[in-house]
Amino acid sequence: MIGAVSAEIWLAAAYGVFLLGVAHLLDVTARRAAHHTARSKNPGFVYHEHHDAWQCPEDQWLWPQAFDPENRVMRYRANPVVCNTCPVKATCTSGYLGKEITRHVDPWPAAEAERFHRGIACTVVVLGALWPLASMLGHRTSGELVVLAITVVVIAAGSWPLWSHLRRSPARFPDSVLTRGVKVLGLDESDAQAQAAATAQARWRAGYASDRRTEEDPK
Repeated sequence: MIGAVSAEIWLAAAYGVFLLGVAHLLDVTARRAAHHTARSKNPGFVYHEHHDAWQCPEDQWLWPQAFDPENRVMRYRANPVVCNTCPVKATCTSGYLGKEITRHVDPWPAAEAERFHRGIACTVVVLGALWPLASMLGHRTSGELVVLAITVVVIAAGSWPLWSHLRRSPARFPDSVLTRGVKVLGLDESDAQAQAAATAQARWRAGYASDRRTEEDPK
């Protein structure tokens, strides 16, 4: 049976398996690049999964404050009192509400850019399967059909993890476990809340006066 398989069929099978490997390589490379980018945005910050909190280089903690169901991210914020008196604040954040970090609650790929790269990997897989599938349409021996069929099955099984982003569904959101004790706020609501807090703090700072002032001191 093996002897009845032509070189063209072996080449088609090798081509499909090769592109399957290329697709996984592209996906792994994109995942590592995304993780590197995420770390570079917040250098020195370490996420502690057991506590569901971030620890900054100055040994301060950022705790979950709100869950954004639209973007599927958890928002973490540091204590503004601690942040505003930090000696390295200028290199960390320019705001006065405390350092904020977001974390995708879904596994890779979660962000749109990540799903785009996963889509490229899936496209490569499809291209790899086209030649073996097309080769099955001609006049082939039983041995050649077996080789092509096995190749298609291997490609389908090997590429199944790459299609996981199509199965990602917000059927359970907001997840009661993820949002337990945390506000559920969209991006606009979160920005509005932050703006309101910034306005309130600005008013407080403008009206603040030392309790050590004398009666002659202006208010």
